[in-house]
Amino acid sequence: MATPFYITTPIYYVNARPHLGHAYTTISADVIRRYHEMVTDETYFLTGTDEHGDKVMRAAKNENLTPREYVDKISSLFKNLWPELHISNDQFIRTTDKNHILVVKKILQQIYDTGDIYYSEYEGQYCFGCERFYTDRELVNGKCPDHETKPEIIKEANYFFRMGKYQEWLIDHIQKHPDFIRPERYKNEVLSFLKEPLDDLCISRPKSRITWGITLPFDENYVTYVWFDALLNYISGLGYPDGELYTKYWPVSQHIIAKDILKPHGIYWPTMLKAAGIPIFKHLNVHGYWNVDQSKMSKSLGNVIDPLELKNVYGLDAFRYFLLREMAFGLDSSFNEEALVSRLNSDLANDLGNLFSRVLAMAHKYFGGEVPDFDTDTEKDFDLGLEAHAGKAIAAYQEHMPQFAFHKALVAVWEFIGELNKYIDVTTPWVLAKNKTQRKQLETVIYNLLEGLRVISGLIYPVMPQTAEAMQKHLGIPPDKTFFKIQGLKKWKTLKPKTQLPKSISLFPRVEATTGTPASGPTRNEKAPPSGKPEITIDHFTDLDLRVGTITHCEPVPRAKKLLKLEVDIGEKRTIVSGIAESYTPDDLLGKQVIIIANLKPAKLMGVKSEGMILAAVDGEKVVVATLDHTVAPGTKVS
Repeated sequence: MATPFYITTPIYYVNARPHLGHAYTTISADVIRRYHEMVTDETYFLTGTDEHGDKVMRAAKNENLTPREYVDKISSLFKNLWPELHISNDQFIRTTDKNHILVVKKILQQIYDTGDIYYSEYEGQYCFGCERFYTDRELVNGKCPDHETKPEIIKEANYFFRMGKYQEWLIDHIQKHPDFIRPERYKNEVLSFLKEPLDDLCISRPKSRITWGITLPFDENYVTYVWFDALLNYISGLGYPDGELYTKYWPVSQHIIAKDILKPHGIYWPTMLKAAGIPIFKHLNVHGYWNVDQSKMSKSLGNVIDPLELKNVYGLDAFRYFLLREMAFGLDSSFNEEALVSRLNSDLANDLGNLFSRVLAMAHKYFGGEVPDFDTDTEKDFDLGLEAHAGKAIAAYQEHMPQFAFHKALVAVWEFIGELNKYIDVTTPWVLAKNKTQRKQLETVIYNLLEGLRVISGLIYPVMPQTAEAMQKHLGIPPDKTFFKIQGLKKWKTLKPKTQLPKSISLFPRVEATTGTPASGPTRNEKAPPSGKPEITIDHFTDLDLRVGTITHCEPVPRAKKLLKLEVDIGEKRTIVSGIAESYTPDDLLGKQVIIIANLKPAKLMGVKSEGMILAAVDGEKVVVATLDHTVAPGTKVS
């Protein structure tokens, strides 16, 4: 039975144009929504714009526009941007929408009637940039922490919400629901704030100062404080109180926000809901800042990055992948273009793109572009655990995605991509193709690789939907979103033999930093010459721990014609599985000194844990292990 899933972004304030931070939040919401579609949940995704308040009045005045003209202009920038970033929201809400205004007035009157809104005179430190009063303990060196300006002292009569009345209730709710605010660091931050007495919240502004807002239903001389207006979009967008969407989705509601608005969402919003008798949302998911030049991105600091420019230069899916892979959700991350290019070239062009191109090229070269059949008996020799590796990747993916740990989910996918590249290196399909007696083995190898690509295309779908669909098309799978369902991805051997495959495409051409233009020279392919490899620096080379090892024992790996299990002394005993059985017998290798990569991540091949890799030259069908012309001590470093 499908479980509903409701995700919201903050509604973005229209005093400035959309930037990279807005894009990250909204793409995160889109990714988690698409993931829940994969697990067959019914989903609803809400985003929009926050359009009232003093900052909007000032911004409109600066552009010689009325507030209405100004908000229409900026709101359309946000609304028009999201389709260009492949955002799949169901609704775009504006706080100037008539239905939203009616809900705000209804909730205000409801809380006022219970006595939790009262009238009083107040003097305090007011930041016009934030449109809120600050206490001394919230300021940093006497200044607003966001705008780094000193607040003005304002004394005026206003309406206040008895927020302090709900302090103990909120503490109790957070402690009883430890994942209510996540990651945990932000739950602890809210609890730390709640150790001090919680002040009541000023929820109005006099019309003598601000006119652009929702008029209080119980006093025509005041408009609603922008936060008391904006937060209610999460329920007004669902048709509160009687709408079908509200009934279905509000009990499972989740919000995504950046950490700068933790206090309004972690304190104001739940206490407002409690006072109004409305059930509390399920999760508040908080991410960090994208920093540029060591500072939070902001219009006032002049370090705003335009997401459309990056998308147009480097491609949409590459841009989406970079954001989700580079930032650990909850922590800050630094943006620079070089890092984006590095991710694109290494992860997307070299790892995924070249794997896809190699496999499709071999399917066309050896089988005329058809999905080959596979042989069950041959499978014992040439599976090499791919199905298990796929299952492991899917399990890790399903563990991390619901927790918004997008970077960890993508690491799991890329580990599987690494297993497929390793599978090619071990099975050497171009060698199998030269021997007619090994046709069944070749069919099985290529079929398994195509199956692996099918799984990968499903797992990358939430982050890179266009790439996933392109891969789906070239794997001969009908264009149907059911293809991306998790249950389908868990099944192995679902591709139909004899299916005709379109010729391969370049998923991600290599690019140069700052220009976005394709880099010269070929990327890795089936027969790339050494000169076709990307250049590296000495730093990359020194990352390799190359050691001399003495082979002390050698035996065949059961059911694997190409694999030998070696015991190698490098100052410590290592087990290494190597695909050299067709060129060497165990007796040939005993006592030889070879060069191994000692810091290669261990991997299982045919059930044997391999703790390194032996260097060898491959000349056609001939494999020659790299050895030394003089004996040295085992473990000697090669440099």
